[in-house]
Order: sequence, then structure tokens, then C-alpha cells
Amino acid sequence: MNLKEFGKVAVLMGGRSAEREVSLMSGTGVLQALRSKGVDAHAFDPAERDLGDLKREGFARCFIALHGRFGEDGTVQGALELMGIPYTGPGVMASSVAMDKLMTKRIWLAEGLPTPAWRQVRSAAETRAAFAALGSPMIVKPVREGSTIGLTKVSSLEQCDAAYALAAGQDPMVMCEQFIAGDEVTCPVLGTGEQARALPVIRIVAPDGNYDYQNKYFTDDTKYLVPCGLPEGEEAAIQALVLKAYRTLDCRGWARADVMIDAATRRPYLLEINTSPGMTGHSLVPMSARATGMAYEDLCLTLLASAALDNA
Repeated sequence: MNLKEFGKVAVLMGGRSAEREVSLMSGTGVLQALRSKGVDAHAFDPAERDLGDLKREGFARCFIALHGRFGEDGTVQGALELMGIPYTGPGVMASSVAMDKLMTKRIWLAEGLPTPAWRQVRSAAETRAAFAALGSPMIVKPVREGSTIGLTKVSSLEQCDAAYALAAGQDPMVMCEQFIAGDEVTCPVLGTGEQARALPVIRIVAPDGNYDYQNKYFTDDTKYLVPCGLPEGEEAAIQALVLKAYRTLDCRGWARADVMIDAATRRPYLLEINTSPGMTGHSLVPMSARATGMAYEDLCLTLLASAALDNA
């Protein structure tokens, strides 16, 4: 790998989404890793600088360590396409679709991929109706937000109004989703097209089954099991499902899909796919890659080398 071919690299971090704090942690880790390998890498926060500076200052490619809206939703990707600066992760369409959990589910369902039942809701009253239809417990969450921000697990009708208000405070589009009781797992994918490969599955065991924002990033109480310890054949089946989900959305570079396995039937259900996954000390893609012998620094280099344009 010729590092000079990378040129001047911007690590995009921070941004304006609700996940800014986590993005700064991800970006700092990536920046240090790339610099340790000899890459001419620089921090760049789109919340504090004009994106046009990337072109004016001669940046040759971007590592996107932004999470959530204005970073993971196709908007930054579109700007980089216009400037002709290659970037890591999926392109404009895949990024914008994956950020929209409803659109993602509609596409997966059309392709015959399993995903929990859901309802889009526009009011607290519709949330209560969804609870009657989907059963207890039910998940209420914003359609275009990540890191479980604005998410509530509802187990009684009385919780519906507050759950809707919390989700709607993050995004006017709110969805209710059937809760799948069972094992919570996640599976990263690296690569593009037929060369894409699924990394080892990670099983997540959170305190009281509550894998929320705090337990994701700021405590050490959540257990991450790699190897995942699932019954023989299940890990390979989940990897195959996640690869299909990834390719169906035309993702490239990398992503990470979240899956629930029904405890009774052992059937896996796709929840969502993250097109700019976390790269913090608690993050799951580096953890899964490490299980294959790939160090964090090498993962960052591999991702940077995959930077591309939709319309190159």
C-alpha cells in the first residue's frame, strides 16, 4: 500500500447531528491511527468549517467518521461527489436510504429479507393504535436517528404518549416496531460487490437487555461476545443474510447491520444498517475485525484505501 497515493486526507468528524459527541471520539481514533501509519491526515469538523475548504486546501480523499444526519445520510456524500473528492463508505443513494429506517425496511421486505413488523406513526394516538396491533413490548423510535437516541421500549399503553414525544423530538418521522425477544447481534461488512465479506458476528449482552446510548458508549457493563457462541450454522446464516442486506442497498466500503434472533424460532430479523459505524474504544467493527487478526490501525488504512466516488 503506497501511502503517498492517499495524498492529503481529511477525517470528517463532529458535525451537527445528535451523535456529535460519539463522532468526535470516532474521528479522533481514526486520525491517530492514520497518522501512526504515516498518512498525512487532518481533522475536519463540518460544523465549524465550510466543506468547500476541502477543495480549496487540496484534500485528496476523506475518511467519513461522522454519524447521523448531515454525515451518514447522503448529504456530505453528495457534496464530496460534486467536488470530486473520494470518500469512505457507501455512496449517496445507499447512505440516504440506510439512514431512513422505514425506506430500508420497505426495500428489504420487497427483496424477501426478514425484518420486524412496523407502523409509521404521526401522533400519540397512532402510537397507541400501533401498540394494539404490534403487541407488547414495542419499540418506538425516530426514523432518521442513530445510537438508540430517542428510542423507547414500550410495555404498556400508558407509555405510548411519552415515547412518541421523545422520538418526535428527534425526528418528525416516527416508527413503531415489533420487539423481537432473543439474542441481539451485529455483523460488519467490508468491501464492495462480490468482493464484500462479512466479519465475525458479535453477540451483545447488555445490562437488563437495555442496549441504550449510555450502555453503548460510556459504560463497561455491556458484554460483547466474539466468538459469538451461537449454535452451529447460525453465525454463517446471519453473515449471509447481512451480506445480502448490504448488497441489496448497494452499499460499498463498509457498514454494520444489527440483527435480532427470535429466541423461540431462532429466525434472524434485520433491524437496520449503519453506513458510518462507530470507531471508538467501545465500537463493534474494530472489535470484529480484531477477531480476524486485523488491528485497528490496519482497519483504518483498509477503509481509507476503499475511498471512492459514485460517479468516478
